[in-house]
Amino acid sequence: MFNQPMFKKTMLAGALGAAMLAASAPQAAFAENTLRMAYDADPVSLDIHEQLSGGILQLSHMAFDPLVRWTKDFEFEPRLATEWEQVNDTTMRMTLREGVTFHSGNPFTAEDVAFTVERLKRSPDFKAIFEPVETVNVIDDHTVEIVSKRPNPLMLNMATYIFPMDAEFYSGQTDDGKTRDEIVKNGNSYASRNVSGTGPFMVTERQQGVRVEFERFDDYWDTESPGNVDNIVLTPISENATRVAALLSGDVDFIAPVPPNDLERIESDEDTQLVTMSGTRIILMHMNQERVEAFKDVRVRQAFTYAINQVGIADRLMKGFATPAAQFSPEGYSGHNASLEPRFDLEKAQELMAEAGYEDGFSITMMAPNNRYVNDAKIAQAVAAMLARINVTVDLKTLPKAQYWGEYDDRAADMMLIGWHSDTEDSANFFQYLSECPNAETGGGQYNAGNYCNPELDQLVAEANLEVDLAKRAEMLQQVEQSLYDDAAFIPLHWQDLAWASAANVDIEPILNVMNFPYLGDLVIEQE
Repeated sequence: MFNQPMFKKTMLAGALGAAMLAASAPQAAFAENTLRMAYDADPVSLDIHEQLSGGILQLSHMAFDPLVRWTKDFEFEPRLATEWEQVNDTTMRMTLREGVTFHSGNPFTAEDVAFTVERLKRSPDFKAIFEPVETVNVIDDHTVEIVSKRPNPLMLNMATYIFPMDAEFYSGQTDDGKTRDEIVKNGNSYASRNVSGTGPFMVTERQQGVRVEFERFDDYWDTESPGNVDNIVLTPISENATRVAALLSGDVDFIAPVPPNDLERIESDEDTQLVTMSGTRIILMHMNQERVEAFKDVRVRQAFTYAINQVGIADRLMKGFATPAAQFSPEGYSGHNASLEPRFDLEKAQELMAEAGYEDGFSITMMAPNNRYVNDAKIAQAVAAMLARINVTVDLKTLPKAQYWGEYDDRAADMMLIGWHSDTEDSANFFQYLSECPNAETGGGQYNAGNYCNPELDQLVAEANLEVDLAKRAEMLQQVEQSLYDDAAFIPLHWQDLAWASAANVDIEPILNVMNFPYLGDLVIEQE
């Protein structure tokens, strides 16, 4: 059985120097088609159920395969599930692909799907998505029925997040008596160090914060894929300028994200190519009502939203590479409420603070990551400066992504920044994770760092998730957006646009998508 440890923890001394050394490491040990990629951060774990994040989902599509996946046009594409049928309002039958092998050598069967869904249901980050699932019935080795507790209009959406895990590989106990399928948030578990998926790439080495190496899986089932990448070396380079310089100098072949300030520079370089698209990830600030008494007053929350100039941040700080937001749902999502607009009005903000009895302001703490979202630290600095104009003093602390999420889970500051891309490409996912009353048992409000709670809105979302009339469902979700806006439940900033860049011979455009997890298994490197 494949059980090679996949985690080598090292100290990162001299972040930029180490990043460049890793990016330019000798390639003699690798096959000709090696992709050297530099992201702003590496995955925080090899356990794909430990954290719901872009980095983990990217890893999932590299080392695992979903039952179905999204196309560029938001259609469902068969992967490990080849066919599906809605048997009744609560049951979907799926036919599974035959002849698929895990990296361990174990065969893929329906038991692996059942094992994976049960694990997702107890994952702190994923349980809210999979709460509607009652059970997975194994019909035979290559047929499962996923049964919901109630009518579920998003069953296929959910299936895009079922990356079957190797049940045999992750079962049993480790040498120190711990269960191999244990999920440990920000901790050290068997699954966080070891991996066996069905995906196009196997993890061969991992040095946290330094590099992750992947090798093409010889027994990968998708022989029709055009992908010709044999090895991938992922180097985290958090500093924007260093990451761009690594691409322009030829030290790496593919980078993401591309900072707004460097779009023209890369586009004008004949040896590189730039791909951009409008994004659907909302960047926002939470106001913690359990830490700050003033945040319980809707007038104070409204004052904060009126004090923030979203248009100014998008135009000046983001160089137009963002769309100012007044709600969670971007245009095109069912819950998007076209009547809601950013409401920057400093005079109105000052009036509301005075009306609430806080004309002289107060002091708060704020935290933000400094290597997760485009210009995240600068965005937080801009928000802090804008709040100073209504006499709010902000003690801002920014942290690398790896340290930030532990602080976020602990709600360690009065205001915290987060970005969110709907996991199901549906508006309800925003509400379930970011504004629902926090509930550790169900997973609801898992990333609601404001501790905002409105049971009536939660009930409306729950009813919308049972509504199979899509027009009626959209009206319900738009009503939720209106209520959150009126209640100033959070501070929306903008939807972050997306940009990737690569060497001219790396054909990234066909594998990119608005979900922001490139299908690297299908990537083609053209021979020069």
